[in-house]
Amino acid sequence: MKKILVPLVALAFATPATAQSIVVVTAPQPDSMVLPVAYPELKAGQNEAAVAKLTSNTALGARDPSRLINLGTAYARLGRTDEARTAYEAAAASPIRYDLELASGDYMDSRWAARTALANLDAGRAQIALAR
Repeated sequence: MKKILVPLVALAFATPATAQSIVVVTAPQPDSMVLPVAYPELKAGQNEAAVAKLTSNTALGARDPSRLINLGTAYARLGRTDEARTAYEAAAASPIRYDLELASGDYMDSRWAARTALANLDAGRAQIALAR
């Protein structure tokens, strides 16, 4: 009985954060499969074009974190901070979660990326951009 009770007690006291630590990792995509997240536009500083592409493209779902984070980045660069905040908060709350490739080449969980972008927005720092 003691052998069963200990794991059950540990499970009962597990925090919700522990339950949320599962991350779906996407496999690296070949260059022909790059997601339409307006990275070239953001890289070139064409923020209006990035907003237009991200708001009109239906290839990615409305709650896709990569689309929302880059949309927030474009809004932030245009000084539209309220819209940027809304996009970042939606990305952080999205039921879709996976690792994203950042412009730096690093990978980050989509919720952490959204929270990092939101913290950068609040601190007035430069925004991250996603490569895919």
